[in-house]
Parts: sequence; C-alpha cells; structure tokens
Amino acid sequence: MGRCVPTSLHCGLKHRGVLASVCAMLATAPACSDPGSDEGWDPQTEAGTASGTLSSEGTQGTDGATEDTEASDSTAAPTDTDATTQGVPEQTLVEVEHAREFRGVWVASVYNINYPSAQGLSVEAQQAELRELLAVMAEHGLNAILFQVRPESDALYASELEPWSRYLMGTQGQDPGFDPLQYVIEQAQPLGIEVHAWINPYRAKSTLTSTLAEGHIALAEPDYAYTYGNLLWMDPGAEVIQERTIDVALDLVDRYDIDGVHFDDYFYPYPNGEPFPDTATYGDYQDGGGTLERDDWRRDNVNQLVEVLYESIVGTRNHIRFGISPFGIYRPGMPPGITGLDQYAEIYADPLLWMDEGWVDYLAPQLYWPTTQTAQAYEPLLEWWSSMTSEGRYIFAGNYLSQIGSSDAWSVDEMLDQVELSRTYRDLGSMGNIYFHIEPFQSDTLGVGTALAETFYERPVLTPPLAAELGTEVAAPLVTVDATGQGVTLEPTDDTPLRSWVVYQEVDGAFELDQIVPVEVDALTLEPGVWAVSAAARTSVESLGVRIEIE
Repeated sequence: MGRCVPTSLHCGLKHRGVLASVCAMLATAPACSDPGSDEGWDPQTEAGTASGTLSSEGTQGTDGATEDTEASDSTAAPTDTDATTQGVPEQTLVEVEHAREFRGVWVASVYNINYPSAQGLSVEAQQAELRELLAVMAEHGLNAILFQVRPESDALYASELEPWSRYLMGTQGQDPGFDPLQYVIEQAQPLGIEVHAWINPYRAKSTLTSTLAEGHIALAEPDYAYTYGNLLWMDPGAEVIQERTIDVALDLVDRYDIDGVHFDDYFYPYPNGEPFPDTATYGDYQDGGGTLERDDWRRDNVNQLVEVLYESIVGTRNHIRFGISPFGIYRPGMPPGITGLDQYAEIYADPLLWMDEGWVDYLAPQLYWPTTQTAQAYEPLLEWWSSMTSEGRYIFAGNYLSQIGSSDAWSVDEMLDQVELSRTYRDLGSMGNIYFHIEPFQSDTLGVGTALAETFYERPVLTPPLAAELGTEVAAPLVTVDATGQGVTLEPTDDTPLRSWVVYQEVDGAFELDQIVPVEVDALTLEPGVWAVSAAARTSVESLGVRIEIE
C-alpha cells in the first residue's frame, strides 16, 4: 500500500539515517494534502474547517478548559449565527465548556498481565474478557484505554509486518481467530472510550526461552538482535530496525480507527551492569562520517525516531494523539532533592527535548513512588514535570495503581492524594492520569476503584484537546426539537470527523455538563428546561453549543 508523505516533515542537512530516508521520499511521493493522491488523509479535508462564530476553545488557555469547573455562564449574551448560506438554519449559539481530563489505564499483554488472562483461550472467551475490561472502565468513569498491541515486536492485531503475539494462543504466529485491536475499537467507541495503541519500540523477547515465529524482526535481522540479560533487544541505532518501528506505528495509523499511538520507556534497555552491545553499529556510524560521542549518538537515535513518528502521524491523521511514558525521573537533582536513575545518561531518553520540540502531544512520566518517599516524592516530581509543558501539551501522570495494598505506603488514601495533586497542577499542564494497570479496578482492591470513581470520576468528561488543534473551530451541530417537544435530533453540519455530542443543562444561570453521547446517536429525549448541545471533534476540540428550550 502506498503512502503519502506529510509536508510538515522538517527535512534538512541535520538529518541522517531513517529520517533522511523519509525526507528523500518527498521527491517522489505525493504529499498528504495533494488532491491527486488517493493514499492517506488530507488533514484539512478530514478535520474540516469550522464556519460561523469562534468556539470557546479558541479563547482558552492551553489547558483547554475553565479552571476546575463543570459549568459555563449561560447569562452571557448568546451568539446568533446565520448559517443559511451553508444550508443550516439559524440557531442560537452559546459558549459551553467543561474541565477536561485524560483518565487512562494501561492494559498490558506482556506476561498476560491483563489481557488475555491466559494463553490459548477461545475467541468467545477472549472477546468476553475485552468487553469486561471496557465495562469496568466505563463503570469507573475512565475515558482512554492504552492497549498493548506490540509487547515483543509482535502483534495483537492482524499485521502483515509482524507475527501474532504468543501471549494470545501460546505460540508466536498462531492466529487467534479474530483481531483483538479491532474488537476493542468496536466495543470502546459506543462507550466513549478512546483507544490508544501501546507499542514497545525495540524489545524482541521478554524471556530468552520463547520461540520466534517466521517473519519476526529478530530472525530477519539477526545481526541487530542482542541478548541483554534475559531479554532479546533490537538495536535502536540500526536504520532497518528504526524503520520497522516506524512502519508498524504508521500501519496502525493507516488501518485502524485508533485515537492515539503510545510508546513506553523501553528504547534502550535499563542497564544491568553490562554494556549494551552496539559497538559494530556505532562503528558503522563513525565510518560514515558521524562525529557524535556514543551516548549522544544513542540519544539522537531515539530523538530521530520520535520526531519522524510525530510528524508522520500528524501529517496522516490529525486527530491521533502521540505520547510517551518516560521513566519518572529526568535526571537526579531535577528537581532538587530527587535521586535515582538518570534516564538521560543511562537509557538515552531526552523527554524534555521531545516536549520542547513539540514532537509529543503529552508525556506520561511514570511517577511510581508514594508521596512519602522523599528521594522520589510524587508531588515535587509532578510539579517539575508539569512546569516543563509547552504550547498546549500536557502531562498525564503515570500512577502505580497495582501497588495498592503492597505496603502501608500504598493505601487507598495515597492514590486519592496523588490524583488530587494531579488536579492541583492543572494550570501548569497536569491534565490527567494513566494507571498501571487495570486489574485493581477489576477486583476493586481495597475499594480503590470505587473510591477513585466516587471521588473524581462520577461525571464523564472529554479528554484535553490536541495541542496542534487548539484555536481551531468546530461547526456546531444542527439540533432540532421534534414534534413531541421533548425529543431532539442531532446532525453534523460539515464533514469534520466527530467523536461525540456534549449535552449541557442550564442550572442556576450556568450550563452544566449533563452527558456525553456517542456521535452515532442521532436523537435524544430531554427533560423540560434550557439545554445546549455541542459537537466534539475527534481532536477533542468542542464547538459552540446550540441553545434549545424544552417545554
């Protein structure tokens, strides 16, 4: 299948390796916005351009929501928009908004941590487990699943690039009889749950004793497959390995209706006391005229991958959110008093560069320590990471939910405190949480799932708008009161891909969020009162609300 090339790629002399190869494609491949190309999406056409009055998103700060509020002042003068020139009847439009939050959970397939619960299950049993996972999420008010689809350079989806994961049927390459990722998407969308494909970039085996299937990258490129401790790891410095990771991510973006691509922290492996065996690859780099020291070269390998992926994803699907969950400490002493592994120097990750360059939509630092652990204390780390956000990008703190009950430090109150602290730093860019992992919600360990839901997640919310889309407009829906006077019909007014309808009710002079309805629903019944209904795009940008009265 051919690919269009995003014109947003920053090609130039500084690039080498895989990025230079991608840039070279610009000379022969059609641009994504080229109307003569039948491959890929035109971001402008697919996203649509709003008409009429500027939405409230265009006048907000970078958090995309009013500070800690679920209501909009309905006493402000409505905006009448005459849309008859576009075939849309005149409607009364009002500003509406609510406090956004990313409420995510990691669902891990490696070691069968979460899904599937065992290897070799029937199609019916596997699908039942996926439905149950999503039902638990909906019950607890969560709005994003980070579903691990590539734990060992394999696939939990139908891939022509990589073999089926052994965690499905017990043997790598064995077809489970259905496509788990596609099934998750189909089941999650009606529940208002975003689906983010979680990819491990370079791990080839999590245990050396496992058997690889034909087509696995470690068999195709054995010179770049290294034994490291009990792991098999692909070389991040080898161009062919980088290209495979990029191809896998963009294949997912091309073929699946996902909402995000998510990378974990495993670029180079965590050190085990042995040197990572990439001497030959580094030598090839030097022989080709490279001048970077080895540590800088390793960081550059990771940086180039992140840049290419972000630019390619944005240029192909403008609604897809790309983020990474780095180790929770950037460098010791940042902030003062923090000690621990130096990810910049030891695993060659530079998440601050990714944020500063705008190569990620969010970072989800794994803040896997309790607030009472001074040397790695949750609050100072969270505040520091949040202060590093820029241009409307976010921090979604990674929380170690699976530790609940493992010691006195990991109590239910500790987890509640961590989420409360995440909300405290909203002004700095802390806009949500991602929990590792879903099982404590399933079993309600010590009542933590119930406590989180009742304390923080009783009301549904949209995720924060994508940074690149802040300030764009979304057309308000066509909202028509039917003959009964209580029912309304809902229709889009342009081709913008939509996620949902957002319904607000006027209470004491302000519009309060009432419900979020999948865009597939085209009719609602409302109680008597004043209401406003907006359209939320796949980018999570929200339109103005259409004000209606139900007698």
